[in-house]
Parts: sequence; structure tokens; C-alpha cells
Amino acid sequence: MDHHAYRYALAGALGGSEPPFPAAEFVDRLARVRAAMQAAGLDALLLTDPADIFYLTGYHTFEVSVHTALVVTAERRVLQVPSIETGPAVVTAEVDEILGYRWEGIDEVVVPLAETLAGQRAIGLDLYGAGLRHGVIRELQARLGAERFRDDGGALVDAIRLVKTPAELDCLAESARITAAGLAAAEAVIAPGVSDNDIAAEGARALLAAGGEFMSLQPIVTSGRRISIIHVNHKRRVIEPGDPVFLEFGAAFQRYTAPMMRTAVAGRATPEMQALRDVCREMFEALSAAMRPGNRFDDAARAAEAVLAPHADRAFFSGVFGYAVGAQFPPSWVEGTGYIARGQQREFATDMVFHLPLCLRLPGQWGVGLSDTVRVTDGGAVPLTDNDWRLNELTG
Repeated sequence: MDHHAYRYALAGALGGSEPPFPAAEFVDRLARVRAAMQAAGLDALLLTDPADIFYLTGYHTFEVSVHTALVVTAERRVLQVPSIETGPAVVTAEVDEILGYRWEGIDEVVVPLAETLAGQRAIGLDLYGAGLRHGVIRELQARLGAERFRDDGGALVDAIRLVKTPAELDCLAESARITAAGLAAAEAVIAPGVSDNDIAAEGARALLAAGGEFMSLQPIVTSGRRISIIHVNHKRRVIEPGDPVFLEFGAAFQRYTAPMMRTAVAGRATPEMQALRDVCREMFEALSAAMRPGNRFDDAARAAEAVLAPHADRAFFSGVFGYAVGAQFPPSWVEGTGYIARGQQREFATDMVFHLPLCLRLPGQWGVGLSDTVRVTDGGAVPLTDNDWRLNELTG
């Protein structure tokens, strides 16, 4: 049978059998997005970011490299997927219509998508989002007229996704539990003579055993001098006595990730390591106090910068003190809807959720990183993860 026949046969047996949330959750999300569309003068949204599509429909798959699109209008949600994604669409997606195309026939995408959008005068796009293919948009604009397309669709959805619903907070809390289990298991095997791959493997096993799904970003483990290199990962390096070991894990639960960083030492931490740990902790406290509704992201960044300033010349810091997390897909758990950094003028609101990745690196030497995922409340940021903010000294 072809993918059309497969879809209908599967729908009869398993249609709607694996939604991540009750239908009422999507009704509420969709109502807020449609209200924002009306206020912005948009007749339709054309979304291609897997996380945006998941947010409004529940559709999810581990194959996010292929073209997938969601059209949202005042009346309908139409999901376009390749033939190989027919199964996930049928069992997970809350939509009005599914448009399939042959996986190998990308030329089959444009005509049905153009027909779906034909009656819409103002169509919002996310020009900076994942999955937007220049060839598809070019063909749509040629058929429908470039003047119909606007670039404010992504910002509209981001503003809504930034504030988490109770159901989302529950998923993030469950992710935090699983993340902690993975980190505890990984730390338990750290010792001289063990490789960074051994540590990552034990952490990954524990994340999956505790109920985690396929991860948006695999466990990160580096040690010794390699900690000073931002964004490298385990690579068969054997731990030496006295080495610090950096861990950053994030379990996925219903696609939601609450990451956490820890640093352990295969022996005793030096006074300088402890001093950098203290700086990370002080930055965290400054951020948490400043992350209140009405304060700007910039205000919190400046509060953390004041703590970092005496150490900024010798230690590298990325410049981003926090980023929003929620539902996400590979290759990253970063939601992309908000960043706590200098110049970011958006204001905090209750139930925004951020990972605060506070890692200081001494180039060519080592580094110390600790973090929590936190929820914004009226009294400041409250951790969802359970970091104890200590350097765990593993002396055998």
C-alpha cells in the first residue's frame, strides 16, 4: 500500500493514540495564538520549526531533517508531512487535515501548500526558525505573490511559548527528576583511569532507564583541559587524578527538557576551583533575585555581569546568562524564544522557564560549570532542578 492507504489504515486502528497532552491543552494554546494572529492582522501562519508544530498540534518524531509544515488559520490546522512521517502524524497530531507527500518527491510539496494558503492575504513566517526551506518559500511567493508573506510569525508564537502552562511545568519537573538521576549515576563512576566515554555512557543509561525519551542533546562530558574548550564532548579521554569533570545533561520528557550542569573532581578541588565555583553561585543568586515579573532580561544580565566583572579578563563566559527551555527537538534543547543577555529588552513574566548555564573557563587549563533550570515567580527565580552547587570531590 502507498502512504495514503497506510495513513487511513493506521488511523482506523491507532489514530490519536499517542497525544502528549489532552486535547484541551491544544485548544487553549491555539486560542491564544489565533487571538495574537487577529491582533497582528495575520490571516495565516506557516510554521516549519518542529517545536512550534509540536506546541500547536502535539506532532512529534525523531526525524526532523525533512520538510514539515503547519498552516494555522482562523478555522483550520493543516499539517504537511513526508510519507515516512505518516505514522507519527496519525498517532500524535491534533489537526484538521494531514497532507502527505512522497519523501523522495520534494517537488510535491509546493502545489498542495499553495492551495491551502491560496485564500489567505497576510501569511506570517518565521524567517529565523528551523526547517524553513528557501526553495519552498521562493516557489510559494512566486505562485501567491511575495507581498502576502510577512516575517512576524515567529515572534508571535515565541511570545506565547515563553510562558509555560501548568501542563508544561509538570513535564519540565519530570525532566528535572530524570536529569538528576542521570547526573548522579554519571558522577558515581568518576575516578582516575575511567574515560569520559564511560561516564557519558553511564549517565545516558540512567537517563533512559529513569524514563527519558530520545534526547534533544546528548549528555555532555569533558574533563581537565578540555573543559576550557566550549562545546566539545566526550572523546575517549582518560581521567587523571585531580581532574575536574564537567557534566551537562538534559532528559527529554514529552519533548520537554530541564538541563543541569555539574562539575565534580577526581580527587580534591583546588582553592582556585572552589573560587570559580563561588563566582558561579554568586551569579546564580544575582540572576535569581533579578528574574521577577516586570524586570527586563537585560536587568538580570547586568546584575550577573556585576558579579562576573572582577573575573572577566581571565575567565571566558559565553555572554548568555540564561535561555528559555521547553519543548524542543535535536540538535538542541535551547528553545530559542528568549535569552538573558545584555541588550535583551523583553520583560520577565510568571512561569517563564530558563536554563542558567553558568560555566567559567580558563583557556588551556580547565573550567567550572554549574547550573539550574528555573521558573520565574513573583519572588524571583525558583529552581526546577536540584543542583546543590558544590564541587563533588570524589576521593575514593
